[in-house]
Amino acid sequence: MLELPSSDRQALYDLAQALICTPSVSGNEGNAARLLAEAMRYSGFDAVWTDRIGNVIGRYGAGHGPVLLFEGHMDTVDVGDRGAWTHDPFGGEIADGFLYGRGAVDMKSSLAAMVHGIKLLADARAPLVGEVYVAFVVQEEPCEGLAVQTLLKQEGLQPDFIVLGEPTNLGVYTGQRGRVELQVSTYGRAGHAAMPQDGVNAIGSAARLIFGIELLALQLLTDPVLGQGSIAVTQITSSASSLNTIPDLCTLVLDRRLTLGETETRAITEIQQIIRREGIRGDVTTPDCALTSYTGHVMRARKYFPPWLLPDEAPLVRQTVKAIERTLGAHPRLGLWPFSTDGAYTMGTAGIPTIGFGPGDEHAAHTADERVRLADIATAARGYAQLAVELLK
Repeated sequence: MLELPSSDRQALYDLAQALICTPSVSGNEGNAARLLAEAMRYSGFDAVWTDRIGNVIGRYGAGHGPVLLFEGHMDTVDVGDRGAWTHDPFGGEIADGFLYGRGAVDMKSSLAAMVHGIKLLADARAPLVGEVYVAFVVQEEPCEGLAVQTLLKQEGLQPDFIVLGEPTNLGVYTGQRGRVELQVSTYGRAGHAAMPQDGVNAIGSAARLIFGIELLALQLLTDPVLGQGSIAVTQITSSASSLNTIPDLCTLVLDRRLTLGETETRAITEIQQIIRREGIRGDVTTPDCALTSYTGHVMRARKYFPPWLLPDEAPLVRQTVKAIERTLGAHPRLGLWPFSTDGAYTMGTAGIPTIGFGPGDEHAAHTADERVRLADIATAARGYAQLAVELLK
């Protein structure tokens, strides 16, 4: 079983701490990318480079066999209300065995663990058949899957297996519901608010639509593993020439979570049926996600992220469980993410066997005083190394 020397364990903690002290809100990952590239070069990777959109990629191994990709994102959400934090979100503070800060769980501790997992392999001269790639991608938070899609399509990387480092609390995660963002517009007729009967209020139409959406939520498909789909109105805006004018436009944003068997087309059709049933003038679309990376590269995709699930009997699941069991000394917990990840593209669209393993409790992601147990970061590094040995033997 692969073990981290005490000196490497401290270096691992130092790297995780340094990453937290390096803000990398989506679109501003450049400093974190440079820090990671430097750490990777020091850690025994055979090659390290940055692609056109700013993803940092490292390769280890001689080739002539399967290709394993460890993948994680460098970006974080913003801090939010600083007054809600009792620890500096960019301080990398350590207290009671926990590392605090924005990205501690989602997912800078995992990035550090992946780097040191490769260092552990290199130092041990572990015999591998095949190659290990590590990719740290940009702007996953606003548009999951887009950066890894660009990486796989433009860099020519063709992995046989993918391990996502999203937080799993050291469990093994096998899937997630998908999501699609829908924009729904209802149209009315402007008129003076003193004489509302002369206009058609687009907000009133939207209200009827929302009631229909609440009824729809009770009827969505349910998968025995991923559970039921869901729908929520997350934003309402209206347009009128003044505050005493009947609005002629109201726009809703819907967060539609998709279980297996549900698609973007199905989700759109369901809303169109409500619009017709209620006699509303309106339409529904899936907006684009248009992002500019810190390198200046523009990426664009629809805001549709399919669900995916790797069956428990799949070879990748069995091999991952075996590797993590050797690392933990106990059978790992199998689970699912409650949120969407880059697996929406790698498995949901590209069909590449994908699994998740990482330190940190996923419920702490995006929260104030986000924190991860230091010992779990070291366990994750050992787990990544053991996974490479198991999958590339």
